Amino acid sequence: MPQICLYFELHQPLRLAPVPLTTIGSEVPSYFRLTERDDNKVIFSKVAKKSYYPMLRLLRELLATEPKFTFALSLSGVFLDQAQAYEPELIVLLQSLVKTGRVELLSETYYHSLASLYSNTEFAAQIAQHKKMLKKLFGVVPTVFRNTELIYSNAIAEQVAKLKYIGMLTEAVPRYLGDRPPTQVYQSATKSQLHLLLKQAQLSDDIAFRFSDRSWKWFPLSVRQYLEWFKSYGPSECVNLFMDFETFGEHQWEETGIFEFFTAFVSDAIHNEQYVFVTPSTALQTKSAGVYDVPKPISWADVDRDLTAWTGNALQQDTLRIIYSLEEKIIATKNAALLADWRFLQTSDHFYYMCTKWSADGDVHAYFSPYDSPFEAYRQYAVVLAHLLERLE
Repeated sequence: MPQICLYFELHQPLRLAPVPLTTIGSEVPSYFRLTERDDNKVIFSKVAKKSYYPMLRLLRELLATEPKFTFALSLSGVFLDQAQAYEPELIVLLQSLVKTGRVELLSETYYHSLASLYSNTEFAAQIAQHKKMLKKLFGVVPTVFRNTELIYSNAIAEQVAKLKYIGMLTEAVPRYLGDRPPTQVYQSATKSQLHLLLKQAQLSDDIAFRFSDRSWKWFPLSVRQYLEWFKSYGPSECVNLFMDFETFGEHQWEETGIFEFFTAFVSDAIHNEQYVFVTPSTALQTKSAGVYDVPKPISWADVDRDLTAWTGNALQQDTLRIIYSLEEKIIATKNAALLADWRFLQTSDHFYYMCTKWSADGDVHAYFSPYDSPFEAYRQYAVVLAHLLERLE
């Protein structure tokens, strides 16, 4: 029987407030909230009620009733900032999970940014800031790295290895993995030979995307059928189920039975099938099955599993070029407020909203975007960016 490695990403972006073009040259209280209302608080609390609270409480219950259950979480700094400000009970819940010793916290960029693609120094700075926050809130220092949206390449692996991580999570992309299974530990095609865990996309997405799809052949998915698919893997393999935390309650509503499904999955996997749950740091101790050579960056987004969700058009490329070109000047100001705004503007979601893809990928982007169109997302970001440049000058 294979091992099972569960990892959930907890991230919620700070969305831009509708800053008017006429404010350029004058003071703006915040790029992310208006004086009369805070839309980010409304959204965060809504998602907390539907997803964060019920799923965290379910995980706490499973840890209490299933001594062999374990999993990993990655918490963006932007999520933690909002949790502390809007729903501090979430921090208490998360602390109770970590204290069990069976929940591994992963490292990532504080601002859920694309810095790994544009600036080695900013990438390292955001990772250090994130590690400091995890130490402060949870008393732990992570040993495994998870980049924004599982973005990975040989060059990024080299950066991560220099920061002394034992391994990294990423996507299994057939054009680079070939016909090899994603259930083995691989190593980077770099001098440092960083160990890698690859997402099992089919089984992860059966829950994250297809679970409530009535047109899907396997709807409604039973735990028995789901675990049957695991039997094709041997005892030396590890099925890596990586997904957004909001899968539970937000993307897949409570009415779909997603919470009951997950409870039965964990219980049946342990008691009926004798599967062993492991954390990423444990799974990474397995001997490497070979090199995963990724010369061009990949991600877990969209059909192509590349960067086009954030960098595929001129709107995205223009704003990304400008925001990262400001690094030296922003750092030189030693202005904490300016630095924070610049970094919050790096959050990958801003550029995701500007994506102009169509068909299935476009539908997913539209679902997550607070804007009526990618062009409105660009317009609002451009206004805020112009205001930031005015402050910098």
